[in-house]
Amino acid sequence: MSLTTPPPSETTLYPVLGARPAPRVRLGTVLVTGAASGLGAAVAAAVAAQDGTPVGLDVAEPAAGLDRELVDLADGAAAEAAVERIAERHGRIDALVTAAGIDACGRLDEVPRATWERVIAVNLMGTAAVVRAALPHLRRSEGRVVTVASTLGLRALSDATAYCASKFGVVGFSRALAAETAGEVGVTLLIPGGMQTSFFDGRPERYRPPADASLQPPEEVAAAIVFALSRPRGVELRELVVCPSTEPSWP
Repeated sequence: MSLTTPPPSETTLYPVLGARPAPRVRLGTVLVTGAASGLGAAVAAAVAAQDGTPVGLDVAEPAAGLDRELVDLADGAAAEAAVERIAERHGRIDALVTAAGIDACGRLDEVPRATWERVIAVNLMGTAAVVRAALPHLRRSEGRVVTVASTLGLRALSDATAYCASKFGVVGFSRALAAETAGEVGVTLLIPGGMQTSFFDGRPERYRPPADASLQPPEEVAAAIVFALSRPRGVELRELVVCPSTEPSWP
């Protein structure tokens, strides 16, 4: 297409139907776990930019002005209670994004048991807890869930048994959830690669990306999440990989 060629019309893009595509869904009230930093904070900002209402669930305070529930997602009962308080406060839940995640690098016999199990509790069990609590509300609103796994939910690495176990679990959980709620609740499994966040801070040098690593801005991944959330009814992105073009753990 030349620079002087006008953009194609919607009827050109849809020659068979010759009609406008279905309108996007309004985002409404969107729960975001891990909203205090990283991908979760980027998702909350992206939802607000699209006139949605983000609500954070995190153990830390999110950005000023963001409605939130302070909760440790490793405590399933507390996480479920937080979701119910949000639903009561806002009257409905339209979507859920499970962006919270932690890691514990090291060989299996070197990582303390409590540390190893906390990764599973936050990343996998916390995801299941908030989804379980949100499901009745999402069924009523015909809403959507975006679960956040990782490229390490499909490819295993040494010294990452806790993280891989949790993210492999999120992959299986999400695929089973999509089958279980088909036609009732939309489910998208997001598989992101490395991002420019504080996720790698505080690690020993050998577990950090090299200085020349190409990491993606979390805002780009957040934009993909908002795209998935705003699809018309009956149209779903079941699985979505977003990663730098030089991502070493993909494919």
